[in-house]
Amino acid sequence: MTFNSEQQTLFLLIYGFLAWAAEVIFFAVKEKKFINRGLLTLPIDFEVGLVFSSISVALPPLGRNYAAMYVITLASLVLTRAVLGFFGGRLTKNAKWLEAAPSGTWQGLLLNALAAGVILVIYLLFQPVLMMLAVMIPSTVLAVIQIVAWLLILVDFVAVVFAMRKGQDSFERQMEKGQTDELSAMISRTVWKRLEKAYPGIQDEHTRSGIVFAKGMSLDKLVWVFLISAFLGDLIETLYCRVVGGTWMSRSSVIFGPFSFVWGIGAVLLTVSLIRLKDKDDRWVLLAGGLLGGAFEYMCSVFTELVFGKVFWDYSYMPLNIGGRTNVLFMFFWGVLGLIWVKIAYPPLERFIEKFPPVTAKVLTWLIIVLMTLNGLFTMSVMLRYNERQKDLPPSNILEEFIDSAYDDDFVENRWQNMVSADSDA
Repeated sequence: MTFNSEQQTLFLLIYGFLAWAAEVIFFAVKEKKFINRGLLTLPIDFEVGLVFSSISVALPPLGRNYAAMYVITLASLVLTRAVLGFFGGRLTKNAKWLEAAPSGTWQGLLLNALAAGVILVIYLLFQPVLMMLAVMIPSTVLAVIQIVAWLLILVDFVAVVFAMRKGQDSFERQMEKGQTDELSAMISRTVWKRLEKAYPGIQDEHTRSGIVFAKGMSLDKLVWVFLISAFLGDLIETLYCRVVGGTWMSRSSVIFGPFSFVWGIGAVLLTVSLIRLKDKDDRWVLLAGGLLGGAFEYMCSVFTELVFGKVFWDYSYMPLNIGGRTNVLFMFFWGVLGLIWVKIAYPPLERFIEKFPPVTAKVLTWLIIVLMTLNGLFTMSVMLRYNERQKDLPPSNILEEFIDSAYDDDFVENRWQNMVSADSDA
């Protein structure tokens, strides 16, 4: 059973509230006072809610394969924390308070492993009830809930970012000047006081950087990591198919250019998730990389099957496979790749990117974002139209007529030679 965005939002809100309430009760017992330690001021643990919402899509196809369900849940939790920690830290200029556990240590990994087990158990117990609830609530009511909820979350998050970026010094200066009546200042001070109460000793981390392109972990750098990795990934797979299979085969994910989006996005996720482990023991990088890589490959397989109705790889014939979408051997390869990436490949690549001319590179970065986005969207249009042609559906507009003419079945099947229908027994 699949769920629409309104129902997914409902799952996020309910699970997020339950997680927030559990944490509040825990600290109320421990500290003898009410403490809201969440990213948001609203009574919702957005991080945990997002994990539940994501696994509600990924886990149903696994049936009763609980081991695979646990691996996907753990990877989803670690990945969600890493991504939210990265972008939240960059937006607020203070990343430390976002880290619930030191993920670069064995204690942090153990806590994440235990948390994933708890999340999976709660999901198995409560999801059937929430599924019935999601079906019973009228779609109009769900749509209103979704709009209101995301507006409140957006406003709340903006307030947190604004408060964190201003910091205590700015609020003290406002009070000295008597600027205490402005609504934005009042909201920011309220949010800041909540964070100070929840995280005693929180410090400003406002820093100035020189004129260096993509300094540190920035969006600009991740765009170039994506582009370079997508190109190299396509090249590696093409050569692999030639050496092993004896044939030249296109491994590109998109219509235009030799780019594998799976490799590009995978490199970005490995960078965001594992770079903090670069100084840790190799075994932790290997373990984290394997879990994240396997979960990422699984999610990509689910996405392409749900959106395009096509299977681009199938490991059902291999031992220890997880739904045919990934397997333990390839997860080990992902772990090795993550280790090589963090310890060997990424450091020189980072230095290489930071040497780009700032102005020129900035312009090229946004050009890459626009072109790759259009490339991806057009590729989706071609694939969707290909599926429609298999059902003998005629084109309904000028764009579909153009696609039928320029990107017919022969082109699509030659471009993605490994592609098979999700309904095929092959």
